[in-house]
Amino acid sequence: MDIIRLYKTKSSIIASYQDAYYLLDGSWNELVNRSSLFQFLHSSIQNKTAINKADAEKLLATELLAPIGSQEVWAAGVTYYRSRTARMEESEDSGGATFYDKVYIAERPELFFKATPHRVSGHNDIVYIRKDSSWDVPEPELTLFINSKGSIEGYTVGNDMSSRSIEGENPLYLPQAKVYEKCAGMGPCLMVPSTPIPADTLIKMSIYRNDQQAYSDSVPISQMKRSHQELVDFLYRGCAFPDGCYLMTGTCLVPDNSFTLQDNDRVEISIDHIGQLINHVETYQK
Repeated sequence: MDIIRLYKTKSSIIASYQDAYYLLDGSWNELVNRSSLFQFLHSSIQNKTAINKADAEKLLATELLAPIGSQEVWAAGVTYYRSRTARMEESEDSGGATFYDKVYIAERPELFFKATPHRVSGHNDIVYIRKDSSWDVPEPELTLFINSKGSIEGYTVGNDMSSRSIEGENPLYLPQAKVYEKCAGMGPCLMVPSTPIPADTLIKMSIYRNDQQAYSDSVPISQMKRSHQELVDFLYRGCAFPDGCYLMTGTCLVPDNSFTLQDNDRVEISIDHIGQLINHVETYQK
């Protein structure tokens, strides 16, 4: 698998390929929303001179943004068995547990709107927890970039911040549990491969509190019950995405029920071939 990584900064778009960096022309939307994106990028950088590596790395250290333009972010739920179990546990008292069991085996997946671009945080940025929630967790997810025609063209690391107490109280509260300010993290780049991402790709997450590791685990994406294209096909049945779309594909890494995020926690999520996304946790005060 050959890989090109796209980084969006405050002043430019940078492509990384075989340990060299290139500045690319155009807007983010125009650049990424196309078919055969890897081939296009590979051809484009053949005609460019690599920029100084130290300059590129300085830009990435000081100006890096989430790899998103005007695209919406959607998410899939209960795509891993462990996620099904966790959702059933949190909803047991409300009587909603049976819905998660049913959607896990149903033909139609759970798909829901997650974030507009301004609610997405990038690498080393802050993500929020709600002050009206008592049980909050990050959900590390392989995130697909899909072009306007429904073709999966790239991948990034996603952090689907979730209020388990609000969702567990009543499944109808899902939008409030999932959609709020800085409710999603994405980054550090958009990984554009020459072939689909391998099934043995590992997702890893660690959570640190006072610089002490409070949680750590990993899982291969092969444990997903549904295929990536299956999720995309259902999403695109009823929605058009003129600039493309991001789709978080669900999680299998769920901290113990006694764990909840606190201010100043640090969430580190890495996915093979893509990179590492670090987010810092704060409570939204408004």
